[in-house]
Amino acid sequence: MTKSEKIIKKRYAAETRFRIYGKIAVGIGILTVCFLLYTVFSAGYSAFKSTSVAVDLDLDPNLMRLETSVTSDNIAKADMLNLLRRNLIKIYPEIRKRRERKDLFLMFSSVAPQEIRHWVQKNLESIGTKQRFWLTASSSLDQIYKGNAPRDIEEKSRLLSDLQLNLLDQWNSEGKIRSNFNWYFFRNGDSRSAEIAGIGGAVMGSLLSLLVCFFLSFPIGIATAVYLEEFAPKNRWTEWIEVNINNLAAVPSIIFGLLGLAILLNFFGMPRGTPLVGGTVLSLMTLPTIIIACRSSLKAVPPSIREGAFAMGATPVQVVLHHVLPLAMPGTFTGTIIGLSQALGETAPLLMIGMFAFVVDIPTSPVEPSSSIPVQIYLWAESAERGFVEKTAAAIMAILVFLILMNSLAVYLRNRFERRW
Repeated sequence: MTKSEKIIKKRYAAETRFRIYGKIAVGIGILTVCFLLYTVFSAGYSAFKSTSVAVDLDLDPNLMRLETSVTSDNIAKADMLNLLRRNLIKIYPEIRKRRERKDLFLMFSSVAPQEIRHWVQKNLESIGTKQRFWLTASSSLDQIYKGNAPRDIEEKSRLLSDLQLNLLDQWNSEGKIRSNFNWYFFRNGDSRSAEIAGIGGAVMGSLLSLLVCFFLSFPIGIATAVYLEEFAPKNRWTEWIEVNINNLAAVPSIIFGLLGLAILLNFFGMPRGTPLVGGTVLSLMTLPTIIIACRSSLKAVPPSIREGAFAMGATPVQVVLHHVLPLAMPGTFTGTIIGLSQALGETAPLLMIGMFAFVVDIPTSPVEPSSSIPVQIYLWAESAERGFVEKTAAAIMAILVFLILMNSLAVYLRNRFERRW
């Protein structure tokens, strides 16, 4: 074998090794992603189910402390908590001690009286009769029933006492416990009670923030890109601007949060912890991504398009607005969606501007206090209650779904409207 043949053989061997290393790296990456997804989904899928307990209640007006006629307005003021507790005492007369009765009451969620109230308001003719209600169970019962918390440990370390555990087994054998789809997770805002805490407020806060971000960053980003690429003279000033735009794309997000805290909140006095401020801060982060994407799309438009438009007598502005920019919009939209996807997952800048408060109500406008999905995940992850563990994982699943949908939309727009020259 000649020397040149040996060299060629070594090159082919090195290329084969490089391909093997690449496949191994790809395999490790896929396995890591699969492991992370399995960890999140295995911990969070149970959050989409809630546990309910059947209770036969005597809808006695005296137990509701109704002193006037039975109307929907009066039912709204009725004492449904007293109704529930008095019925439970009647159903379980053997439970006499105060501590044991407290354990019995704690088997039900704090929202149980409201569930009774809403049903009675829709069925006023049921007053004075006995009805079966499926009431939401407490988080402790819910976690034990789902198997998310151990039950074969000593009582002081367990979520449920011995009495509560016996009641759970009794209700389960009598068919008085069932699992339902957890609508509270999607309809409610944050709550101190894990069983009724939801991402409704966080989703609305993120949506409003993204809308503010889009309506601020998209037109400004396109206008900046068009000016720099089509009209700006090539001098040191424009080169300095271009360098800084590229550098802003790599600035840590918390810096933008500090900017929002110092300028938007302290100087301009904008409302703290609102989607208006959050969206404005996120738009500052998204602007460099949109500008860079739009400029790249403008560069990709062939010069023949411009030359043909000029030959037909179009002005420079008409050439850009009527011919060049429409052809560059698919790439611009792709960059915009990717920038918004990045903004959706940001936490640090929103923490700096106060979007981490405990907000129960779902916001209806950008100037109302709210949270966001990443911040809600952060707050739940800091909670010590076992019920919030599955909520955290379920919220991560929700934000992953949003990100997949947004990136799928970006891919669709690129493939649907992209033109190859």
